[in-house]
Amino acid sequence: MLEGFELDSNPRLSSVTHIAGIATWVIAAIAVAYLLGWVISWLLRRFGHDSGIVHDLATFTRWPFRTTLMAIAANIALAATVPADTVWRPRIDHGLHIVIIAALTWLIASLVMVAERRAVARLTVGDDHLTGGHRRRRRIQTQVMTLRRLAIVIIIVLGAAAALMTFPGFTQIGTTLFASAGVLSVVAGLAAQTSLGSVFAGMQISFSDAIRVGDIVVLEGEYGRIDEITLTYVVVQIWDQRRLVLPTTYFTTNPFENWTRNATELFGTVEMDVDFTVPVDEMRAELQRILADNKLWDGRASSLRVTDAVGGYLRVRPTVSAADADSLFLLRCAVREGLIDWLQRTYPDALPRFRVSQQQSAPAEAVGSALSGRSGGADGTH
Repeated sequence: MLEGFELDSNPRLSSVTHIAGIATWVIAAIAVAYLLGWVISWLLRRFGHDSGIVHDLATFTRWPFRTTLMAIAANIALAATVPADTVWRPRIDHGLHIVIIAALTWLIASLVMVAERRAVARLTVGDDHLTGGHRRRRRIQTQVMTLRRLAIVIIIVLGAAAALMTFPGFTQIGTTLFASAGVLSVVAGLAAQTSLGSVFAGMQISFSDAIRVGDIVVLEGEYGRIDEITLTYVVVQIWDQRRLVLPTTYFTTNPFENWTRNATELFGTVEMDVDFTVPVDEMRAELQRILADNKLWDGRASSLRVTDAVGGYLRVRPTVSAADADSLFLLRCAVREGLIDWLQRTYPDALPRFRVSQQQSAPAEAVGSALSGRSGGADGTH
């Protein structure tokens, strides 16, 4: 009776004490859940470092898993310490349910990323020892990456719908959207719009194998490498480290060059203007020597042809080949430098020069002699 009298006489103190006790239980539950998540992550890293899937799980799901455990623990602790008829409990439960849905959405999206890495590793195993294996790996990586991004978008949309369905006013709307078969027709109709059109274009270029991550392309007058392909845009890394961002619809509506579409091997030329006195056969032999000493040359093409002979110059064009675009660029530079050095050392007279005909000065000398003769006649001297 005394305890009840004291409790009734100090309702504010009792309420504060009760809330503090609830908070203590909830915080303790969250701390235990966090510790449990940390222990599980440590065990996965400690004993699963030799397994790729275990390592990926420990890497990508560490924080989503801990957040989910903490949200569930807080909900359980609140349900165990607060009576169901408490006025403010439904609001707290509603907020915790939304947090749990968000954490589960995050966790599932992380599992999709793990599945992406495992799929790429599994489908491309042994490709490094096969001809065209690197190209096949880039194709699979591009397609799986597109599927992963599409799956994450769907997961986020479903998570947002699930969170909205926790509100009474959105329950009927959410149920109708999930049950209606007409949603597909709505999406198909909206696909003609710019935003969804870009998404469909992103899927098209990924699965049509038109471009892949790592492909060398030439577009908009720029040379670069495909750095990233998303559902709405493509990032091209230009040779000078700039990033060119283009919508995915660009690659379905505009022509562009893909230097690594079927193979990475390329031919390249080095055009030079030299004097007519250059010994072409010896220059051709020097080209062969330069290529033989360069590891970038793949041995498929090595020739030197005279392609033009006008304007006082000979235009020679060495043709070389390399395994990829980067190697070809460096090989062309090496061939150009080597041939110029050879000309300077052995045949300096074969370097380009301007010729001026000596006959141009004859009329001027004749005029000078005539003037001298007239001057001498006027003075009476010869």
